[in-house]
Amino acid sequence: MPTIEVKLSDFESLLKGKLDEEKLETLLEKVKGEVKDFERENDATKIELNDTNRPDLWSPEGITRQIRPAVKNWPEAYPFFDAKTKPARKVMISEAVGAVRPYLTACIARGLTITEPILKQLIQAQEKLADSFGRNRQLVSIGLYRLNKISFPVKYDLVDPETTAFVPLGFETPMTLRQIISEHPKGIAYANTLSGAERFPILTDAKGEILSFPPIINSRVLGEVAVGDSELFVEVTGTDLRMVTLALNIFAANLADRGAAIEPVALHYEKETAFGAVFQTPYDLSEPVTLKLSELNRVLGETVAIDEAARLLSAYGLSVKTDGEKITVRAAPYRDDLMHPIDVVEDFAISRGYNSFVPVLPATFTVGSLSEIELFSDELRHAMAGFGFEEVVSNILGSSEDFIEKMALSVDDTDRPETRIIQIENPMTERFSLLRSWLLPSLLRVEGASSKAFYPHRLFEAGEVARLTPHAADHTETVVHLAALIAHPTANFSELHAVLEALFARLSLSYHLEPFVHPSFIAGRSGKIMLEQAEVGLIGEVHPAVLDAWQIGMPTVSFELALEKL
Repeated sequence: MPTIEVKLSDFESLLKGKLDEEKLETLLEKVKGEVKDFERENDATKIELNDTNRPDLWSPEGITRQIRPAVKNWPEAYPFFDAKTKPARKVMISEAVGAVRPYLTACIARGLTITEPILKQLIQAQEKLADSFGRNRQLVSIGLYRLNKISFPVKYDLVDPETTAFVPLGFETPMTLRQIISEHPKGIAYANTLSGAERFPILTDAKGEILSFPPIINSRVLGEVAVGDSELFVEVTGTDLRMVTLALNIFAANLADRGAAIEPVALHYEKETAFGAVFQTPYDLSEPVTLKLSELNRVLGETVAIDEAARLLSAYGLSVKTDGEKITVRAAPYRDDLMHPIDVVEDFAISRGYNSFVPVLPATFTVGSLSEIELFSDELRHAMAGFGFEEVVSNILGSSEDFIEKMALSVDDTDRPETRIIQIENPMTERFSLLRSWLLPSLLRVEGASSKAFYPHRLFEAGEVARLTPHAADHTETVVHLAALIAHPTANFSELHAVLEALFARLSLSYHLEPFVHPSFIAGRSGKIMLEQAEVGLIGEVHPAVLDAWQIGMPTVSFELALEKL
């Protein structure tokens, strides 16, 4: 969970009130946070936040921004999200960057004189958003620049890394982009964000001066913000437009909370985006969510009046409209986690305070037990551990890249159950936009990250998968699979087949193999696992193209079983 360090005096200035540890603990209930350290004598505290869906809270500005409406009973206004304001400056985004890091958003902040404490907090917020929310800059990175040294329009394009050079932060002499990713500490740390790219992204102004090499490092000339600066240019680059826009919205709101006047920037894309080819940022991402008062009361188990619901939702920073028994809310533009009526119910409960709800004992007596399939899964887990395999537990959510592309599959090939994948309608990120339809990609992800561990590797997982199933009531089904993987220099079909033989012997079941062709496996070294006339799984040596996609350097063999069919 994110943990941030805060100067107490700075926090109190943003909150406009004095705090002791007990009062701070109470206030932090509004943001699912808790005090980890409270040192009044050192003017310092550490706060741990228990909600990873709210990156806008990962800073003292964000926490106090969420708390202040409870005092005012009305959400704060941020007029710079109003698209009616015409931007005076623009950024030109080349179509070429689409192959590497396609999206950029930007804004301007004026009137905030940077002090040492403010600079430290801006850097902390920048790093939290880029490293935690942005997956170590893979999805999102943020750059700050001295505005008065930049000539607009700014251009975002790809360049030759061997011939393009500038003086990066922390160095005194020019370095080429290629040298930066191999010699500069930030380049070494984040070179993986440009893996496979032949040309690298660069940000230049109208005079051709380099602002930065995103997402690696800023220029020392234009990108070294110092104490005393009062005019900033802020940009965010990344691979997901919605995440990039949200990160900019959060950072703009943070600067505004400290007194800066935020000015929008016009973005000119050569290729159409989800927001258009030309639009301005900060950009309001919020969408209205409507629920009935009866649904709010049903979920809470209470009787709440419409006026109380509207008042407490407003006190939590939401824009609220009521129409009879209907409540329509809209989150602030720096939030992108309000996607369902249940999210509104949760915000109401937090605003009112969980301690205000009276506990009710259950009216019925029930006895719980493990399901038959879970008992069976546990039996097989014990068996696989006895065969010398290590268990992994993976996320059921993933991406098309993981479940389809890296497995050499095609979504058009609907004859294969592995391609009948369920998509999430409104995902926060493409990285977690699909439900897995089989376990092998999950095992390969672990294996791809385990190259430094001693071989042989013997992994297994027993877990749920979900698939589109036309005959089911809701056209989907969730079932439990067992998958195993062996990887080492001489791993082969026969080695894992012996494990499969032992597993079926333990279950007192008789099976046979039938040859088949599957894009994820080597032709002639794979087969369907048959129980009488029913297919219950597959086994094979993983195809070299799949191993390359997962950056696995050892021969790998795997099997997967559908446990319900056993």
